[in-house]
Amino acid sequence: MESTIPLLLREMAGGWPSESIQFYKDEKDVFQSVSFEELYTLARQFASGLKKLGMKRGENVGLISENRQQWLVVDLAIQCLGGVDVPRGCDSTADEISYILGFSECRLAILENQSQLEKVISRVKTLKTLRKIVIIDPDYEAKNKTVGGLEIFTYADILKNGSGDDFSIVDAEINKGAPDDVMTIIYTSGTTGEPRGVMLTHRNFLHQVQHVSSLIRVGLGDRWLSVLPVWHSFERVMQYIALGSKSAICYSKPLGPILLKDMQLIKPTWMASVPRIWESMRDGIYRKVNSDGGIKKALFLFFVSVGGAWNLSIQMVKGQMARFKKRSRLLDFVIGIIPAILLWPLNILGGILVFGKIKAKLGGQFVAGISGGGSLPTHVDKFFQSAGILLLEGYGLTESAPVLSLRSFDRPVSGTIGKAFPVTELKIIGEDDKELKPGKIGVLHARGPQIMKGYYRRDDLTAQAIDKDGFLNTGDLAKVTYDGDYKIVGRAKDTIVLLGGENVAPALIEERLKCSPYISLAIVVGQDRHVLGALIQVDPENVKIWASENHVIYTDDEELLNSPEVYSLITEEISSLISATNGFKIYERIAKFVILSKPFEQGRELSAKQEIKRHVINELYAKEIKSLFDRSK
Repeated sequence: MESTIPLLLREMAGGWPSESIQFYKDEKDVFQSVSFEELYTLARQFASGLKKLGMKRGENVGLISENRQQWLVVDLAIQCLGGVDVPRGCDSTADEISYILGFSECRLAILENQSQLEKVISRVKTLKTLRKIVIIDPDYEAKNKTVGGLEIFTYADILKNGSGDDFSIVDAEINKGAPDDVMTIIYTSGTTGEPRGVMLTHRNFLHQVQHVSSLIRVGLGDRWLSVLPVWHSFERVMQYIALGSKSAICYSKPLGPILLKDMQLIKPTWMASVPRIWESMRDGIYRKVNSDGGIKKALFLFFVSVGGAWNLSIQMVKGQMARFKKRSRLLDFVIGIIPAILLWPLNILGGILVFGKIKAKLGGQFVAGISGGGSLPTHVDKFFQSAGILLLEGYGLTESAPVLSLRSFDRPVSGTIGKAFPVTELKIIGEDDKELKPGKIGVLHARGPQIMKGYYRRDDLTAQAIDKDGFLNTGDLAKVTYDGDYKIVGRAKDTIVLLGGENVAPALIEERLKCSPYISLAIVVGQDRHVLGALIQVDPENVKIWASENHVIYTDDEELLNSPEVYSLITEEISSLISATNGFKIYERIAKFVILSKPFEQGRELSAKQEIKRHVINELYAKEIKSLFDRSK
């Protein structure tokens, strides 16, 4: 494989010039395609325009935009010139953008639209190095060529300035590129405080592009539905995987109606997404089933049960059980083979009567989904298995560009993130700094070609994250099976320590609570307290259906959520889920909870990847948390 991403683009454009690499919607909401050759031409054309704007090799260039066809053009153009893009999403605040552009000393920033320009202008006095702005939005009309002391250009201006060139200067810059050149600085999403600039190289990303084919079957003719923020390393690497595998990227949005409509139109074979989107899809299906009721609901629940039992038996037969304790492969086979045979006809029937309709809504050609950016809840994983829809859970960090592990297409082990990615070392370290045996929980450390070059202008933080042997401390708690498959069980820094000295991993409890159809989100709290508490968000639609079935009288949603009947319902759900029967210890029980009336918002309680910002939640809901423990005295 070529040693830099622009060289890879050149190779693909030369070998498969007319094959599509991008599908995007035009102003009439109709999907249009871009070929490999067209993308290569656009990237060089835009690069030529940037060169005339004064951009130099090694320069940091801000890129504030959401997913769109032009984003990849800009990204590749900056790389062609040996530059370093500094990406961020449009949900970023003016202060965040100011910090990122200022700390990275950007002289040029490429912004999606007028809204992002206004954020920059509002902080322009603090941006000492910023001189020029390029606006991507084709509807943007510059009233003045200079705003706030900044020169303003449009995406169209830059393309026009680069058109007609022979690209010899750009090609010369492409040829200078080296695998260890930094090509992007991605600032972490800030779930734990001030963002850090992660420096990633061509080698970091191309290592995954090169080896992913050993884990998944993707190639010419495949289509990826792109819905995640492209400035995140997860979606970013998927763009390059599509490029390197000769498949296509189809741009959509993570909104139910738009997502499902686009699936019907584009008929994707693959989609990479975060757990929240898979969970939303599952919850939407259950809401529809609960609303239908009657025989439809009974059939659905029956075949989900059948599918779950059949999948479990097949996993036992194939040796795909997560063996955190030693167990006999022969015994698993013997136990699993008879149910697998007996349930097979029913499972086929369920696929025809129930799950075929779900697959049709995904476009009818869906091969598998990749879930990353957080742990995939067990109940979501099991549901898609029951429905015959393959989800491959992966794991990684921005600091590892990001993939460290991924379930194999040929051997997907449920409840794990798969084995270590090729040419990657993973180990679990205990409190005594020694590597732990299978089944034991410790902190996951990783080493491989995808590990970052370091944090931008923060050698002190780099030294804390990566040890002298090159192992990155992920900060995640994990355990490994006897077959080498890993499972993430929580964040080391999220561990709650009770006054009795007990250590609690909240993620395990939260995941279990979300198995309830009435609980959409749970945040476990209790640091330095005697007991645990929880902030609960209910699923309003399912609660309304329950209220109707149980003849609960209420005048509005707020009255229903605050009713003693709903409080009793959630109490029963928590008690049944967090119990000794389900493997929870006494100190892991939830003593008190409060039901929150409003859902969490991206950019407030949630990061752009829909991750929970625990430190923010602790501040925003300090009053509610305090009331929990005041009542539990």
